[in-house]
Amino acid sequence: MLLEALPRFGRLVLLGDVLELRHGPLREALAAAEPVLRAVGAALGPEREVVIVPGNHDHRLARSWLERRVDEPLGLAAEIEPGAPEPLATLAGWLAPARVRAAYPGLWLREDVYATHGHYGDRHTTVPMLERLGAGLMARVVREDAGGPRRAEDYEAVLAPIYAWIDAVAQADARVLGESSHGPSTRAWRTLTGARGVRGRALALVFPAVVAGLNCAGLGPLNSDLSGTELRRAGLRGFGEVLGRLDVAARYAIFGHTHRAGPLPRDDPGDWSAGGTQILNTGSWVHEPHFLGDRPDTSPYRAGFAAVVGEAGAPELVNLLDGLSPGAQA
Repeated sequence: MLLEALPRFGRLVLLGDVLELRHGPLREALAAAEPVLRAVGAALGPEREVVIVPGNHDHRLARSWLERRVDEPLGLAAEIEPGAPEPLATLAGWLAPARVRAAYPGLWLREDVYATHGHYGDRHTTVPMLERLGAGLMARVVREDAGGPRRAEDYEAVLAPIYAWIDAVAQADARVLGESSHGPSTRAWRTLTGARGVRGRALALVFPAVVAGLNCAGLGPLNSDLSGTELRRAGLRGFGEVLGRLDVAARYAIFGHTHRAGPLPRDDPGDWSAGGTQILNTGSWVHEPHFLGDRPDTSPYRAGFAAVVGEAGAPELVNLLDGLSPGAQA
């Protein structure tokens, strides 16, 4: 469905996590990606462009690039040329004949539209997931400024070591982090929200106390509410905080990190606004049945969402796979 849609557009932005580098060796991720990216490049042809924006699951794409910077502020966007660091150059080769460039941590699609993967929001979310806890601890190790991060470099100082560690563990033994999309944070969420009986009541009593202890230890602020509504709002608040701290004065901002597409017709528009910026989430391109609920054909976590950005006006949220699921509505 994506390949059929591509010829209508001049540019495809792959908004992070193009490679899954947390659940197995790099060679396996590249082997899985190659046929897909070759097909994408062939569908676009030489007159169209692909922009790769690394996320947290494929932060390795940006790592070598970032290490080679010399007195350059983050916010890089450059054509990928021969001699570019691997595996970024490999991906560019597969996407040929389309023109390929990379941008990190995000890019302006128009003067009023900014797009980024959105993983910097993990520094501010109140959900006590693995990366949020690691960020709270790392902020103390690197002695983050009392006012919190103000530049992309500040976010990298706290988050990049966590990404590098998770990546190294996955390369050594994928079983530690899980060989599917169900990472440690997801498995913990399923355990806490899905437990029943005596075990469920025990967890319900203990978990708030654990979160309170983490807050007392200076790793917060964290919230013990793990409901779907709070997960969505916490992700949006965290992303809005990043926009404000990085002075991204956009009318529209697009991200996808939290995998919850929106805004959808039943959503509260107020949740999807931050300081005058309208937020749009491109959702998940991973099929995750445990998030889909009783109506997977209408779930905001179903795969296939994308944002269409025209020459003017608000970006439009579409789902390329809804044509395959009669009754589904974007």
